[in-house]
Amino acid sequence: MYYAHFGLKEPPFKITPNTEVFYSGGKRGAVLDALIYAIINGEGIVKVVGEVGSGKTMLCRMLQTMLPEKIESIYLANPSVAPEDILHAIAFELQLKLPKNADRLKVMQVLQSHLLARHAAGKQVVIFVEEAQGMPIATLEEIRLLSNLETKHDKLLQIVLFGQPELDENLNQTQIRQLRERITHSFNLAPLEPKEIGEYLIFRLRAAGYFGPHLFTKSAVNAIASSAQGLVRRVNILADKALLAAFAENLYQVTPKQVRAAIKDSEFGLEQSKLSTKKSQILMWAGLLLIGLALGYLTSYLLQKPPATDFRTSSFKASDSVNSTKLTQGLTAKPAEKPVIKDAVVANAVSSVPAAPTTISNNMSEDILSRRLSITSSWLESQPPTTVSIQLMGANSDAQLTADLINLSQKIELDNIYVFRTKVNNQPFLTVLYGSFANRLEATQALKKLPVEIQKNRPQLRTIAGIRQEIQQTP
Repeated sequence: MYYAHFGLKEPPFKITPNTEVFYSGGKRGAVLDALIYAIINGEGIVKVVGEVGSGKTMLCRMLQTMLPEKIESIYLANPSVAPEDILHAIAFELQLKLPKNADRLKVMQVLQSHLLARHAAGKQVVIFVEEAQGMPIATLEEIRLLSNLETKHDKLLQIVLFGQPELDENLNQTQIRQLRERITHSFNLAPLEPKEIGEYLIFRLRAAGYFGPHLFTKSAVNAIASSAQGLVRRVNILADKALLAAFAENLYQVTPKQVRAAIKDSEFGLEQSKLSTKKSQILMWAGLLLIGLALGYLTSYLLQKPPATDFRTSSFKASDSVNSTKLTQGLTAKPAEKPVIKDAVVANAVSSVPAAPTTISNNMSEDILSRRLSITSSWLESQPPTTVSIQLMGANSDAQLTADLINLSQKIELDNIYVFRTKVNNQPFLTVLYGSFANRLEATQALKKLPVEIQKNRPQLRTIAGIRQEIQQTP
């Protein structure tokens, strides 16, 4: 609904795991690399723990796509399997042919024969178990027995358990300690930090085809971070609803107002509101208790305090009074005198300091877009197809882009800014380019010299040939 409004080509914040938009920040990339290493070289059971919505399923999907071809993976999505059925479930996923009414021993024999055959063929088999915290303890113990299948040098079956923090609680039980001892690698998916959430949001927007400045203000990002508690799924839900709220108000940037509306519309937002209310009540009673204790202590202190000395009975010499007066006069600070600039050269230099840059005139703001469009048209015709330019941003509103151009002209030279029109999702769209460079190396060097706030938008290199083709394909 709001995609064309923000210049997006596809939904940026879908909650279904899509490996094409895997975010490697928040140590997700490091955990993925470590998991690949552990699966290829490990000999025990691997465990991954994270809160609901922290990205465990996405990590599992990424593993399946990035593991070498020699590794065959199967996926157990239903954790609540009885111990007597777990072997049948694994055999089913491996597409093994079993005799009718095969008992546990027979299934184990068929499974071991299959694994030995795969090992002889240079293959390795790994089982991904999702929501492992929901597995009965007896089923987890059956999983441990599967890890005993091995040759003299290698394990025939690698097991990776994905679960919520309750999985650790289950593994801490005495009757499952043998499985706990077999876990050689443990990983934890920590919640994203507020800074990482801001980076995650712009990463997903860029992946959806957005080229402009950050759609979420810093305060909006902080509001999402506070409510989502660093959980990726919650971030996606809030960001999607906040963009929808901004679209409904015909805005081109998300502020805390839209985030608050998204939080109010979310189920976990209601839960947090209840928790917040309960926390406030606890803090209120704790505060009252502290005030009561402080008043009691103060009352006790005043009752035990000795009477004050009566200075009327003490001797006070006249000379002491005089000395005291002189001391007071000596310590009284004199008002600071205004500095006088005696050097005429210095005075002239101070008076000649240039004032801050003035804003663009109203006439300029009115025709800046039309002039850049006209200049760009001639520029595109005159440039060789191999010329490289830097794509800075885009917008689907003339008013928004005019404001962006005025802002850009304060940071980079206006003469090197070009604008052309196309369509995105059958909606008008304007793209901003910067500079003309003979090759990509020169363009990359120029990109690195751009102001930091412009580089944060992750500009892209474009050739004149590609730009012309994009314009020609616009209906």
